[in-house]
Amino acid sequence: MMGLLLLRSLSVVCLIYISSFLTLCFAGDPFVYYDWDVSYITAAPLGVKQQVIAINKKFPGPIVNVTTNNNVVVNVTNNLDEELLITWNGIQHRRNSWQDGVLGTNCPIPTSWNWTYQFQVKDQIGSFSYFPSTNFQRAAGGYGGIIVNNRDVIAVPFGTPDGDFTIMIGDWYNRNHSDLRKTLNGGKDLGMPDGVLINGKGPYRYNTTLVPDGIDYETFNVHPGKTYRIRMHNVGISTSLNFRIQSHNMLLAETEGSYTVQQNYTNLDIHVGQSYSFLITMDQNASTDYYVVASARFVNETIWRRVTGVAILKYSNSKGAASGPLPDAPNDVYDKTFSMNQARSIRLNTSAGAARPNPQGSFKYGSINVTDVYILKNKPAMMINGKRRTTLSGISYVNPDTPLRLADWFKVKGVYTLDFPNQPLTGAPRMGTSVINGTYRGFMEIILQNNDTSVQTYHMDGYAFFVVGMDFGEWTNSSRGTYNKWDGVSRCSIQVFPGAWTAILVSLDNVGLWNLRTQNLDTWYLGQEVYVKVVNPESTNKTELPIPDNALFCGALKNKQQPPHKPKSVSSSPTEGRSRMLLTMLMLVFSVFC
Repeated sequence: MMGLLLLRSLSVVCLIYISSFLTLCFAGDPFVYYDWDVSYITAAPLGVKQQVIAINKKFPGPIVNVTTNNNVVVNVTNNLDEELLITWNGIQHRRNSWQDGVLGTNCPIPTSWNWTYQFQVKDQIGSFSYFPSTNFQRAAGGYGGIIVNNRDVIAVPFGTPDGDFTIMIGDWYNRNHSDLRKTLNGGKDLGMPDGVLINGKGPYRYNTTLVPDGIDYETFNVHPGKTYRIRMHNVGISTSLNFRIQSHNMLLAETEGSYTVQQNYTNLDIHVGQSYSFLITMDQNASTDYYVVASARFVNETIWRRVTGVAILKYSNSKGAASGPLPDAPNDVYDKTFSMNQARSIRLNTSAGAARPNPQGSFKYGSINVTDVYILKNKPAMMINGKRRTTLSGISYVNPDTPLRLADWFKVKGVYTLDFPNQPLTGAPRMGTSVINGTYRGFMEIILQNNDTSVQTYHMDGYAFFVVGMDFGEWTNSSRGTYNKWDGVSRCSIQVFPGAWTAILVSLDNVGLWNLRTQNLDTWYLGQEVYVKVVNPESTNKTELPIPDNALFCGALKNKQQPPHKPKSVSSSPTEGRSRMLLTMLMLVFSVFC
């Protein structure tokens, strides 16, 4: 009897031990794994064969579909003929600028090497994108969408859609990205694009003169009466696009991680690098298909007619092909007031939750004292030291051989200067690696002044900021009287119209070195960017993670680089692999203790 009781006691202890072991192993937020092979493929989206950048032979690349607080692991193998970095446009990388994928924080992945990104989508929801950040590669593809879903415990401020589409729109050139790069290096503009792609495909043949026969176009299959969520991303080079669906209203619901006041639009201007979510109900007569259009804005339509992307919305009971003229875009080629007023109308839904249960509007940004003010002014490209360059506040940024964050970690001196001016320089413009010194836990006001002739979109890695004002003319101190101090939308990319300014407020609570840049690829490539350094004066890994074990080294630290490891697939069956490992360990535990 005593032996039986002892055996039962041991069994209970074993079960408790195994249960504790399982809890320990499966505790924390889930991991999601992707395995990407980045390479060239031949495609002809506008009817001309050319080299495009594909991921796993797909152009555009796969959608990263995750949930708030997931840990994301992306193993990238670079099979291009040049170095590569992938940046996660809008993902905030809390405490982890090491995974940002820009030259200020990462050495690029050499050709034939692989590198694994690992980051957490901490306290985020919404629609974002990714793309290659170096060598003008985004002009050749390599981009895709990111979906960060709400956790089940967090309410979404609209009913569950009947379907979910990701749409990538952008201007496109038939020249390879390396040729476009040579054009800019040679001191010339890129000129008018050859067209607009929708999900990597050319336009539906709505016009037999403008669109050659045989072009592959995108079709969105829908059912009458159903409501769909459409996640829209402008991943182009430099062209603002107007998006519209013939005869359908678009209910704006979210932009770059923030739920918005839900308003209907018949069309919306989407500037380079921006992302939006619409809810669209299929409430039209299905006698024919409908046009889905993305066309160039603020241009001479007669000359730019070819810069138009056209896809097809097809009802399941449609009785015929789309025909007739495309739905009209706003007619304001020389007046951008309509577009600015449209942008001002996008406001934060302060009663909705987002990644956390508390309402978005509980952050009273309008009553927080500003600690730093920076006026960032851009101008048209100019000659500096014999090279055609763009500037921010009179400084044209130069990427050093050693990434800034890596230089800080290993105390490499002389890589950059911490002297970026609060006001634009009054003297001659210069080239350099000048960095903004941000105040940890400070509240920064940034005024973006666009003195160029085209719309510029600005993006800040690692952060979402509040858009509090925009207007034409030069910003002055009295402009603060026009700020929206209650429900300005929180996002990570914002347009600045030519001859106008946009003001943003950002809470500097994310430690690291963060890229602040124009999303317009040509002006970014020529130097229109800066980094913001945010340092916690207390040394602790609670506010910034340490350098990753797989860090790449270059520049002054290239001697630290070890030979590359053989790429390992992480996507085939991560759950199965972990289950086998746990089963093996449990068997060992059971054999030893039980």
